[in-house]
Amino acid sequence: MTTPHGSQHPDQPRPTAPSAAEAPAVPPARRNRALGLSFLAIVGLALLAVPRVVLHDLHLIDEGTFVNALLVFVPLVVWIAVVLWRRVPNPFLTLLVVGACYGVFLAAVHLLLWNVAMAGNEPALGGNLVDVDPTVQAFVFRAYTVVSSLFTGLIAGAVTGLVAWGIAALSRRNAH
Repeated sequence: MTTPHGSQHPDQPRPTAPSAAEAPAVPPARRNRALGLSFLAIVGLALLAVPRVVLHDLHLIDEGTFVNALLVFVPLVVWIAVVLWRRVPNPFLTLLVVGACYGVFLAAVHLLLWNVAMAGNEPALGGNLVDVDPTVQAFVFRAYTVVSSLFTGLIAGAVTGLVAWGIAALSRRNAH
């Protein structure tokens, strides 16, 4: 309640500013409420997994090596650590979106480095489809690569999201 002069009535409690512990680390305008992270943070997390794709498509690392394993798993562990550290409202949804972004980057890298990755050994249809126009075949394989990449990103996001959700649920249960 205010007085006729616009000041607060002396009997009314004064509103207090939130303490530093209560204030969000990211300004609310920049932080997506449903995801708990900004768009830039989501894209940044997705980009952490891109170097392995580039190095693999350039034939600079091979599957089954220690370096490859690090480049596969460290970004996923970072994804989980960040959503747990930031205490996002829904770790599964947040990491599913990160995975979707990663899938887009994965598809883009595969398409951009297609000729290098295939090293002159373009895939071709076989059997009754061997006579299909090479341009159509190239389109089919590249479209498949895009769909496969998006699916891979979504699966990575879903699995890490389930892990983060489980850890968050256990942490909340143990805190009570």
